[in-house]
Amino acid sequence: MVTGIADVVAITAYAQFWFPGLSQWIVSLLCVLVLLTLNLATVKMFGEMEFWFAMIKIVAIIGLIVTGVVMIATHFQSPNGSVASLSHLWNDGGMFPKGISGFFAGFQIAVFAFVGIELVGTTAAETKDPEKVLPRAINSIPLRIIMFYVFSLIVIMSVTPWNSVVADKSPFVELFMLVGLPAAASVINFVVLTSAASSANSGVFSTSRMLYGLAQQGDAPKSFANLSKRAVPANGLTFSCICLLGGVVLIYLIPNVVTVFTLVTTVSAILFMFVWTIILCSYLVYRKRRPQLHQKSVYKMPAGKLMCWVCMAFFAFVLVLLTLQDDTRQALMVTPLWFMVLAIATWWRAIKKRPDANGEAAPPRFLH
Repeated sequence: MVTGIADVVAITAYAQFWFPGLSQWIVSLLCVLVLLTLNLATVKMFGEMEFWFAMIKIVAIIGLIVTGVVMIATHFQSPNGSVASLSHLWNDGGMFPKGISGFFAGFQIAVFAFVGIELVGTTAAETKDPEKVLPRAINSIPLRIIMFYVFSLIVIMSVTPWNSVVADKSPFVELFMLVGLPAAASVINFVVLTSAASSANSGVFSTSRMLYGLAQQGDAPKSFANLSKRAVPANGLTFSCICLLGGVVLIYLIPNVVTVFTLVTTVSAILFMFVWTIILCSYLVYRKRRPQLHQKSVYKMPAGKLMCWVCMAFFAFVLVLLTLQDDTRQALMVTPLWFMVLAIATWWRAIKKRPDANGEAAPPRFLH
């Protein structure tokens, strides 16, 4: 849901392109209400939306890369006098104009960009032929990163020098504005908005289903296990969208989209590094307790044990980097509150599940 809040903040920023005079917190509130309404409809609606959101996004990024390549090849000159050229990548201070600290400062948003990559593994149970499909999907991830992230960044920075990029505007939209195609810029703005909406929509969908599963196991309030007439976990959806209202509150209290987005994405990155660490630790325990199953695996992680420790060391390194910038340091100081809540909840649940006088575990308090 923290990631969903970041998406709501991003949607608010994109909406300012069309409605600069509209209050930001009103835009974010409308966004949450739309997400709730669409998800309460049917599960089929969610699948249809995600398919078209993904299709629009992929086509738009490919279009941006092609347009950028043409601008570079023709040495397009922008209104500010800048000529599109690959030399922008190393001119104006070189690859690291802000020094190595500027490079490290980008790690925070880079980690956030990888949020959700672990979901590839959770599809194993529902995949028809996981031994063939999952390796193919995992191996394609680096290629997709190169195409959709690296190529698009190279194109954007070649057309617009780094010192001309406006922090609170989408570089994708600004590229088409430079070409003199405001209509195309509006289309791209719609694309990046739907991309953020897709991510928020996925967060609401998955969180509501997690609550439903936890409630069925007795690990969450029983009301979350109830389904509506349309067979959707309405209570979980409503609760998830109430959590998203945190974005509305932040936008209202801090009317600066970039500040709020940096704060929320940093919190999300920290929490997901914790999740990824748990996954790595689980893998190490799995190798120790089930060596025979690991030996049978046809798709092992190269240097499995070593890479687990390398990854966790990298996460620790990123946490240290977050202390170097004022905006990320604030988020780092707030994050322990979540772990305190988590510890209290775990302790409370453990007490409620202590064996009673008959030697049976007492049911959780919310089931009484």
